[in-house]
Amino acid sequence: MKDIVEYIAKAIVSEPDEVVVIEEEEDDGFLVLRLEVAPSDKGKVIGRQGRVAQSIRALLRVAAVKENTRVVFKID
Repeated sequence: MKDIVEYIAKAIVSEPDEVVVIEEEEDDGFLVLRLEVAPSDKGKVIGRQGRVAQSIRALLRVAAVKENTRVVFKID
């Protein structure tokens, strides 16, 4: 799932070299994906009224169901 987020983020941002995706496993079984981008690209990743971020979350939910896990997506 980390690859999905990285691929989408690099396609959206102006500075793809600054994209970092950190994958963490929490105690309660959640997989946390943290996306770090350049400050100038945060707006592009979030989108108007959060639509881009919501779309990424929706794709991750589908992938999580397929892998039988739960995912939390955060943008830092």
